[in-house]
Amino acid sequence: MPNFRYRAKDEDDQTHEGIIQAATADVGADLLADEGLVVLSLKEEKVPLAERSLEFLNRVKIKDLVIFSRQLSVIISATIPLVQGLKILIEQTESPVLKTIISEISDDIEGGAKLSSALARHPQVFSNFFINIVKSGETSGKLDEVLIYLADQQEKDYDLSAKIKGAMIYPAFIISGLAAVGSLMMVVVVPQLTSVLTETGVTLPLSTRILIGISDFMTAFWWLLLIFLVLAIVGLRMAIKTVNGKKYWDTFILRLPVFGSLFQKIILVRFSRSLHTLITGGVPLTKSLEIVSAVVGNSVYQKLIEETVTEVEDGRPIATIFLDSKEVPAMVSQMLNLGEKTGRIDEILDKLADFYSREVDNLVSNLVTLLEPMVMIMMGVAVGILVSAIILPMYNLASSL
Repeated sequence: MPNFRYRAKDEDDQTHEGIIQAATADVGADLLADEGLVVLSLKEEKVPLAERSLEFLNRVKIKDLVIFSRQLSVIISATIPLVQGLKILIEQTESPVLKTIISEISDDIEGGAKLSSALARHPQVFSNFFINIVKSGETSGKLDEVLIYLADQQEKDYDLSAKIKGAMIYPAFIISGLAAVGSLMMVVVVPQLTSVLTETGVTLPLSTRILIGISDFMTAFWWLLLIFLVLAIVGLRMAIKTVNGKKYWDTFILRLPVFGSLFQKIILVRFSRSLHTLITGGVPLTKSLEIVSAVVGNSVYQKLIEETVTEVEDGRPIATIFLDSKEVPAMVSQMLNLGEKTGRIDEILDKLADFYSREVDNLVSNLVTLLEPMVMIMMGVAVGILVSAIILPMYNLASSL
């Protein structure tokens, strides 16, 4: 969680210094403004490595956050005082971390803070998207409606994520099992089988010699392969965290056969649904686009949306950049253009989100159906290689005796 050291002045022109926690510097400045302070300086402080390494222990599950959003929307709709409603949620929440956070939010509101400001003090749980939706509801006086939109959006995102993860469990399990069994055979089983062939001194087929060479290397240097695998994974993760590394990685996954189309549709669902929720919640279009650019999770689309923000600020249509981009389907650009001209862009975004959500469902179902025979073919090929490289030479040797 970022910490910001600030210097600010109050209405009496007295200087205050301290540290504030917020998702970004802008959010931190807003929090200080809510307390009646004018920011003089605001600088981020580096979080100690030990503290950062333990952040994962304080994470809140998406499912718990979805339930919290839904319950909070019901409480607001029922005109229950916010502090009293939050105290009710403390008793109903199962997550110890979220229970503590709700208690702190309740104390902040009881002390005079706005709900959005109280939420912004916990950026590790509540995203900029979440906070801005709540802030727009407070400004428009429609907090109950906005929270319902937010809860619906989070539930749809959670359902989509759960569906994709569930569909990938089976093939991931099979492929991991094949890799583990294959490695075990190469290190333990194959050397015992091939030792008989090598002792005879006969000329072995090329496939058998290749298999023996791979087996010998894995047996002698399995630790080196393990170190290389760990370093490769760590190196890839570190590279993706850099600006250029993430750009190349995001471009690469969009170019993948079959899976690239799936990732693109997931991004379009996220873009359409998030922008629809923000606009419906009363957040200005340019501000909504800025928030959505950080929500899509892909640097290629993030750049397109950031360029769109500039175009919209200059008075040009929202689809200007999208129309010239190969990454955005023509239907999306044309429908956004139509929605802006007719003043029904929120309805268009809702229809786009539903359409691409169904596309994702169909594509995931087809992938699962396609992956099962592909796994069986991989197993057949592995068995065929083993038979041709070991069993057939042993059979030929036995026949010649």
